[in-house]
Amino acid sequence: MVRMLALVVAVLGPVLWGRGLALQGGMLYPRESPSRERKELGGLWSFRADFSDNRRRGFEQQWYQRPLRELGPTLDMPVPSSFNDVTQDGKLRGFIGWVWYEREAVLPQRWTQDLGTRVVLRIGSAHYYAIVWVNGVHIAEHEGGHLPFEVDISKLVQGGPLGSCRITIAVNNTLTPNTLPPGTILYKTDSSKYPNGYFVQNTRFDFFNYAGLHRPVLLYTTPTTYIDDITVITGTEQECGVVNYQISVQGSQHFELETRLLDAEGQVVAHGEGAQGQLRVPNAHLWWPYLMHSYPAYLYSLEVRLTAQTTAGPVPDFYTLPVGIRTVAVTDHQFLINGKPFYFHGVNKHEDADVRGKGFDWPLLMKDFNLLHWLGANSFRTSHYPYAEEVMQLCDRYGIVIIDESPGVGIMLPENFSNMSLAHHLEVMEELVRRDKNHPAVVMWSVANEPASSLKPANYYFKTLIAHTKALDPTRPVTYVTNSNFDVDLGAQYVDVICVNSYYSWYHDFGHLEVIPMQLATQFENWHRTFQKPIIQSEYGADSIAGFHQDPPLMFSEEYHRSLLEQYHLVFDQKRQEYVVGELIWNFADFMTDQAPLRVMGNKKGIFTRQRQPKAAAFVLRERYWKIANESGHSLPYFR
Repeated sequence: MVRMLALVVAVLGPVLWGRGLALQGGMLYPRESPSRERKELGGLWSFRADFSDNRRRGFEQQWYQRPLRELGPTLDMPVPSSFNDVTQDGKLRGFIGWVWYEREAVLPQRWTQDLGTRVVLRIGSAHYYAIVWVNGVHIAEHEGGHLPFEVDISKLVQGGPLGSCRITIAVNNTLTPNTLPPGTILYKTDSSKYPNGYFVQNTRFDFFNYAGLHRPVLLYTTPTTYIDDITVITGTEQECGVVNYQISVQGSQHFELETRLLDAEGQVVAHGEGAQGQLRVPNAHLWWPYLMHSYPAYLYSLEVRLTAQTTAGPVPDFYTLPVGIRTVAVTDHQFLINGKPFYFHGVNKHEDADVRGKGFDWPLLMKDFNLLHWLGANSFRTSHYPYAEEVMQLCDRYGIVIIDESPGVGIMLPENFSNMSLAHHLEVMEELVRRDKNHPAVVMWSVANEPASSLKPANYYFKTLIAHTKALDPTRPVTYVTNSNFDVDLGAQYVDVICVNSYYSWYHDFGHLEVIPMQLATQFENWHRTFQKPIIQSEYGADSIAGFHQDPPLMFSEEYHRSLLEQYHLVFDQKRQEYVVGELIWNFADFMTDQAPLRVMGNKKGIFTRQRQPKAAAFVLRERYWKIANESGHSLPYFR
């Protein structure tokens, strides 16, 4: 423990390790408007990993004070991407510690000279702990690798002779017992086997710990008095759709606010004034999931116009927020969207692909959504961390329902339930809800995946965490995903929906497909009898290697994969008439993991390969999902 803590201090620094700077204000997605501009900073950044023994050389030599290229050799590193698989350097692929990114950004002249313009730097995701400097000035820190953070840099780029700014971002991927996800650092002290100071990062989750600047980095502008946040809560009353809104403004107390709600054809259907109010839409088009309605995913546009009174006269700010009008509710045996039973038939995913790792990539994203459409999937879980904002926006547009999950994976040790861990977990849920609260596609929050929920601290931990999440957003149910036995799970009493992972005839009873129906039926009956809540089979599946065939089926063959799914489906079809409200296959596509004897170049439970080619299991799921959709009578092949 002493050695591990010593490394944490050495890697993260004695002052920098801790809570990070809490986000203030809203987290509206940066959209262009008549009053707002944005400048993408994607492309090649200068990059350097700190390979020094204590990982502190960059701070000791103050790499942020001068261009990185003046301080030593640098690499060209694409942003967004993970740094791990881009080069041929094996040391970099598994690197743990600080890496440094740098980019010189040329700013439009108006941004640097107009003091009525506010310039903001936004970082979509930096895994895991990030420190940011602009022109050598420390401006921000953020803890957590899957959510955005931003900072106003106006004072650093305005009023001077420079028309550019040098952005330096140091990123550390070390995971400790109190990070989310957690991990431990293990020193190998046997000098006959390992070099002095040799250590490894241990984790208790089954995906590769990719690191870097995974999502877009950009600059955007607003007026100095600006729309900071918008919250919408939608519902229905008789024949009307209802949009309750609340708007916060920063920069001045002297302003006027107008709101207009536009339909998909651009016609104004409701309008209001002031910072909060209710818009009523007669005969509203509701937001329906894909394949649940003949016209799913209907989106209105909430246009907000701010007019600030200044000494120079009125100054406007504009922001447009997509709005889907829908309701979510849960009974003891149903999940309801707009008052009608909804059945999750979908997938679990990972942000993972060749070369780019977890880096955001538009072509890959659109390929995945087209495969979801082909599959007939209506939902997915963001296993096991929040996905990019652009993913959420596409789900809104295409009617793909989301279970939005925090990075609470691998919470397995008693120290992972400490007060420090809980405080950080609460912060992460605040950031997640703040970012995704307005997405109609998000119907449930998942606070964790497969925690050690039988440990005594789990009761208080999850009672507090779930209550806090419900207080942040009382309009959506909350869950965590379990693989515990129902009689030792100390947190399941607090969730709204039971989400259960099980791998019958894979991790036990190897090869015995015939026992699946009995064991799965027993699982469902025990959970529902104990908690009287709807159940989602949140994970199930088997590994298969594309092109491996064996009949009669043997493990790792495509035939075994296919047969295992079919055995599960027999029970799903029985129980979905009662209280099972969903089935999510593990996994959408093969993905990379740490190297281990149980993994052959990653996890092979995908129904698609890592390159997005279908295995036999994909056709089983496709036939099943379209059959389920056809039962509703609304399974038109509609996909915008």
